[in-house]
This record gives sequence, C-alpha cells and structure tokens, in this order.
Amino acid sequence: MINLYSDTQTTPTDGMRRAIAGAEVADEQRRRDPTTNALQERVAELLGQEAALFLPSGTMCNAIGFRLHLRPGGDEVILHESYHPIVAEAGGPAAISHAMLRQLRGAGGIFSAAQVEAAIRPEDRYLPRSRLLSVEQTTNLAGGRVWALERIREVLDVARRSGLRAHLDGARLMNAVVASGTSAASFASGFDTAWIDFSKGLGAPIGAVLAGSRELIEEAWRFKQMWGGSFRQSGIVAAACLYALDRHVERLAEDHENARHLAEGLAQLPGVEIDPGSVETNIVVAEVPDAAGLAARLAERGVEVSTPGGRLRCVTHLDVDRRGIEGALAAFRDALG
Repeated sequence: MINLYSDTQTTPTDGMRRAIAGAEVADEQRRRDPTTNALQERVAELLGQEAALFLPSGTMCNAIGFRLHLRPGGDEVILHESYHPIVAEAGGPAAISHAMLRQLRGAGGIFSAAQVEAAIRPEDRYLPRSRLLSVEQTTNLAGGRVWALERIREVLDVARRSGLRAHLDGARLMNAVVASGTSAASFASGFDTAWIDFSKGLGAPIGAVLAGSRELIEEAWRFKQMWGGSFRQSGIVAAACLYALDRHVERLAEDHENARHLAEGLAQLPGVEIDPGSVETNIVVAEVPDAAGLAARLAERGVEVSTPGGRLRCVTHLDVDRRGIEGALAAFRDALG
C-alpha cells in the first residue's frame, strides 16, 4: 500500500526504535524524566519561548492553548474556517476550552490583517468578547500553504493593538521552516503560545510540545493533569521526538519535492484540477469528479488517499519515496481511465 492518506501514517524508523528502546526514563509527573525534560527544554529554545510541556497530541496542545487564554462566559477565537479546531477536534473548543469560534475565509487558509480587524467585536454586553487569534502553520486542509513571516506580523500587530492574545498551531511548523528558510523562533515570535507536532512529517509515533511563558506552562500542567494527558515514564516517547529533531527536519525537503512531483503529474491527468505552483510543502489538494469513488478505485490499486470536503488530498512523508510517488501516479492514470 502506498499510503498518502496523511503524514500521520509514518512509522518509526529503525534508528528511532533504537532511541526509544535505549531511552533514559523516570516519572514525568514528578518532573524527573530526563529525556522528556530535555525535549521540553529543546523545544522551548527552538520556538524562542521560556518553557514547554510535552503532551500526547496536537489536539491537546490546541485545547490547552485555547483554555489558557479564554475566560468562561463567551470569549471568542478568531481563526480560518478550515483550521483543525473547527474540522477535527470533535467540538472540543466549545466543550472543554470555553471557546466560541469566529471563522474567517481566505485563499490557502491565510487571512489578512484587515479581516482580523473587521472580525474583532466591539465591547458590547450582547456580543461575545474577542479574545484570541489563532494561526495554523502550515495550513492543513487548505493545502499545506506557508504563512509568510510578514503576513503573520501584520495579523499579530492588529491582535496586539486590540488587546487579543495569540496562539500558533504549529502542527507542521517545521515544514514551513524548511520550505521558507525562516526559523521556527521567528515564526513563533509574538505568539503567547505555540507548539509543534512530532507525529506527522517528523515521523514519531506520538507526541507534541506546547511552549509559552513559564507562567502559562505552569498552568498548562494543571490542564494536562485534569484532562488525562500526564504520563509516567514518557521518555520512551520523548526519545523518538528528540531523534526526529536531530534527523528528520532537513529531510522534509524531500517530502516537499515529492509533493510537487505528484502535483505536476496529477495536473496532466483528465478531470484533475490542480495548480502545481500552489504546492509549497507536503500536502497536495485537487478538485476531481466523485472524489470518494476515485479514492475507492485507488485503494483497489494499492494507493490510499483522503477526501475531506469532497476534494482529493494526498500527503507525502518519509514512508513514501519517489518510487512510491511514481507508483501512485500510475494508479491514478489507471483509476481515471
């Protein structure tokens, strides 16, 4: 099976498995696990923040990140309509983070400073209170697009002038770093909370790390405990994340090249609408007739894809090399007749 369903489908490499097996561990809840502590310190430095906290998933990073900034009673988050908290967190922002969600539109999952300014509500007891701006880097369902640093600074400037806090959903932040040449700390600068995921293109089996001020991370520990996210000997998993930081960041460029090659091949097929120039990282989104039917025919030919919103979505990662991309294109040609 050539698995292009998501970069969450990666499996640990042999080297990563050795790092997991040899990890030094202790009780994380007592803050004694040396491998987890090392990972948290490393990510805090990487993102230019004071402290960081290891969590089971990016979804929990968003849930805790939102909860840190919102007060119960009608606080609102401004974000794009395609972002993960809206489409893939089972209503968690409302259920556990006390969040109302103000949805913006914008090509590629990127909105403007003017849109943010227009979305901020006036002070009025009849209205929700605009409280938090959330940016997704890279944009997921919108096609893996990279927020330019200048655009991020523009929307942050509006948020700050209006007294809003800011949260960076960095599920694929390292893809943006490799694609743009901008450092992770530069992207995260100006955000109150920011996080990176290790279970996607970086190839770890589980884990994400949320970063922020020492005060916010101390409060995040409380929610981690409350919501069942605390571990014991978590160094076994943290070791995989450290291994990924050492060995799997620069290789993300290969995934980006494979995604562009896939997009260029798809653009030549009948019935597929895609602009290869829009593929900036490892996510390829195309318009096709009957996406679900095409996905079923591809599965019969050994290729797995996803069809969110009725569109074709393919995601490249370290378990699919160029030979796999060529095999996928052959399956597409056959499935499309």
